[in-house]
Amino acid sequence: MDFRGKKYERGSNWSDPEVVELLQLWADEAVQVELESCLRNQHVFNRIAEVLREKGIHRTGDQCREKIKKMKLEYRRLKDNAKAPRGGRGWKFYDVMDRVLNSRPALPYALGGGVMAQQVLQGAMVESYHHRHHQFAASALPFGHAQHPELMEIKCEEVNSDEHCLTPEPPAALSYQQGSPEEREMERAFLERAQDDSPISRVEVPIETSVSPSGFSESNMASSSRMQNVVPRPGFSALHRLRKKRKGQRVKDPLDDLLLKTLTSQRAMEERFLQMEERRFQRDLDVEERRMQLEQRRFELEREHEYRMFNVFAQMLSILKQSHSGSSSSITMPRGLDFSQALSEMTSLGGGDLQELRARPLAERRVDMHGFCHPGDFQRSPYLSARGNVVNIFRGSTEEGYKAYHADKYDEDKNPNGIINFGTSENKLCFDLMSKRLTQTDMNLMEPPLLQYPDWKGHMFLREEVARFLTYYCKAPAPLKAENVIVLNGCGSLFSALATVLCDPGEAVLIATPFYGGITRSIFLYGNVKLVYAYLDSKITGTSTRPFQLTVEKLEKALQDARAEGITVRALILLNPQNPLGDIYSLSELRDYLEFAKRHELHVIVDEIYMLSVFDESATFHSVLGMDRLPDPQRTHVMWGISKDFAVSGIRFGTLYTENQDVANAVASLCYFHGVCGPVQHKVAQLLRDRDWINQVYLRANHARLKAAHTYVTDELKTLGVPFLNRNAGFFVWIDFRKYLRTGTFEEEMLLWRRFLDNKVLLSCGKAFECSEPGWFRIIFADKTHRLQLGMQRIRKVLEEREQEILAEEKEQPCQSDQDGKADSTDEVIFVSRHQEPTCSGSSNLGDLIGLLQQQMRSSDWLQKNTAEQFAQEKPEIYDVFSKLVGKQ
Repeated sequence: MDFRGKKYERGSNWSDPEVVELLQLWADEAVQVELESCLRNQHVFNRIAEVLREKGIHRTGDQCREKIKKMKLEYRRLKDNAKAPRGGRGWKFYDVMDRVLNSRPALPYALGGGVMAQQVLQGAMVESYHHRHHQFAASALPFGHAQHPELMEIKCEEVNSDEHCLTPEPPAALSYQQGSPEEREMERAFLERAQDDSPISRVEVPIETSVSPSGFSESNMASSSRMQNVVPRPGFSALHRLRKKRKGQRVKDPLDDLLLKTLTSQRAMEERFLQMEERRFQRDLDVEERRMQLEQRRFELEREHEYRMFNVFAQMLSILKQSHSGSSSSITMPRGLDFSQALSEMTSLGGGDLQELRARPLAERRVDMHGFCHPGDFQRSPYLSARGNVVNIFRGSTEEGYKAYHADKYDEDKNPNGIINFGTSENKLCFDLMSKRLTQTDMNLMEPPLLQYPDWKGHMFLREEVARFLTYYCKAPAPLKAENVIVLNGCGSLFSALATVLCDPGEAVLIATPFYGGITRSIFLYGNVKLVYAYLDSKITGTSTRPFQLTVEKLEKALQDARAEGITVRALILLNPQNPLGDIYSLSELRDYLEFAKRHELHVIVDEIYMLSVFDESATFHSVLGMDRLPDPQRTHVMWGISKDFAVSGIRFGTLYTENQDVANAVASLCYFHGVCGPVQHKVAQLLRDRDWINQVYLRANHARLKAAHTYVTDELKTLGVPFLNRNAGFFVWIDFRKYLRTGTFEEEMLLWRRFLDNKVLLSCGKAFECSEPGWFRIIFADKTHRLQLGMQRIRKVLEEREQEILAEEKEQPCQSDQDGKADSTDEVIFVSRHQEPTCSGSSNLGDLIGLLQQQMRSSDWLQKNTAEQFAQEKPEIYDVFSKLVGKQ
């Protein structure tokens, strides 16, 4: 049985004679033409493999193609590395590959050492092979072109084979036809002339030879060292031109179209890039022009500031000259208004005349109900009780703006001219994260207990999860207990329930202003409990180190004033982080507030609903539950909800933690009215349980988005020159628009608020937060970038129009009084705006002028920039005159 074929089929290595046979077939020009003219050439290598098998070399088409591929790679490596052999001292097949791949004529090899072998298909050998096998056309190759007698001369190792191979029969009618008959005839003529002139055709080949499996004869191998070098073939240039002609006749390659499209796309991209660069350059020019305008405006404001300071100083000198004395009148400070008496009066009025209360002057009223009532439109309803009529007219800018927003809501596609809501404190930056998490499979559970009445405090699985959650994020020193947790449908319901169970009707709760206006509705309208205000202002005086700072002294004063009027105060409300200021209380401040409440036996309601919305690492939040020891744990009650920190204000969920079981049970009784449905309780429990997602995914993304939005809005405010409190918690910025008010009144503030609303942007005015100073506004920045950009454009338009109007009025009435003092800390309030202008000379006393001058000096760095030494150097003549004048006095 002949196992010769299996030997060569299994072998993966090629001997030199086998490589020579492969190169002999692959180097044929007809084969090269076909390989270059088609994208898929497997059939060519299959035919080469069939011819090799006829010669006793059993290889597949894939093996032939891989061998040629490796030899090409080796050739390119040597050529790229400049290691190509010179004089035959390198790779033995380099010259053959170089001739084929570069269309050069075949070069002889003179490799030193070993036995030489020359495979020459001469004319006689081809003739005999043709007579024995009628299937071939003119040579032993299965291709239409006759094989050149001058092929290659390669020095190789002797192949030892234990078996003699019989020459196999050629395949049945396997031919390669290409080109027209005239072209084939012309090429055959060139090849015949080359055979007659080639020196290889004159080599004598002995008849008696033994043939190796690859077709090499021993005599040829022995006598190859005496052969002369092969010279270039005659007629090669004509063949080369013929080959080029055939290449031109090939079908258009589809890759050409692809290349053309690629180049076209590249050109279009380059043009687009140039257009974008031009726009960017134009935008940079616009920004630079805008910066120059702002610099010019700052310079003008600085000059105006100097003028006001000198004007005040001149009036002071005039008063001193007139009075001939150094005494100064006392500075009278306006006393803060108290809202509690107004609430008491409204409660006692019942069905009385509310118009009379609204008609009183501002100085005689405790508060003007911050626009909640519209006297001209109010008509007492006979269907409502006295309290129902109060609730019915209890409407302010918050309700009016919210109603207008829902009637004309902005939509990028459907209503691009609608109202943009910068007034409602909602996080609109993380809808993608929350919607993906709340729709996962673990959220979808529906069991009978979830569809039945639960424990009014909430399902135990949820209360346990809330206790673990607050223990972790509040950094409680000991694990919090689930029995101290009560669940209601939102923190507003918690305020109502706590006010009901802690206070009797007519009693009061102490709170610092400004504060979130929804607390008024929850406590006063629902529980008939009054509010006593501890007014905070932007001035930095006494123990205050920042604008609107809450101190124990201010709490003490508000409490004593309420008790002096016979009002019983039962509780203190703390917002941490504070809404709308964004303040975060330190541990020492919290301890002082709790000690104050303990001294006066007050309950403390701590609202920490923005606990996880501190978006800057430089700010640290401290929870009351994280304190080592509470001064009065039985009177300390902590609230938290998911509407702010988890951007789901539409899911009404709030929780209360209190160690006082009497308070817990009383609030739980009201949960019948404020309960949370079972499926929502399950979803909230699953959400709070997923600690890894909260820490690694949600909080990181939420804080980064809040910080980016806050940076954008504050940068825009700095560009406009608008003062604001720079804080790092919550969704809001507390802004000072007082310089855009004609007069420092809440009526003027309301006009500015309506001006914003008319220009399709909703803000929250300061009176909605019971701010004592007109002109402060709250803006919500937790929104998408395109809405922030459009909203700030609309705000800019209103402010620029308002500023032009005020400047025009000031030119007509230069002595008109302006708004009162601004914030005094350049560290806390960015770019402090204008202060009160001096009134006409006859209406100012020396104390007012001194106070105004102090404010002017604190609000700018003019004195640091304009020292006496610098003035003496710049204007020595004036300085000498001034010095002489001072010396005479």
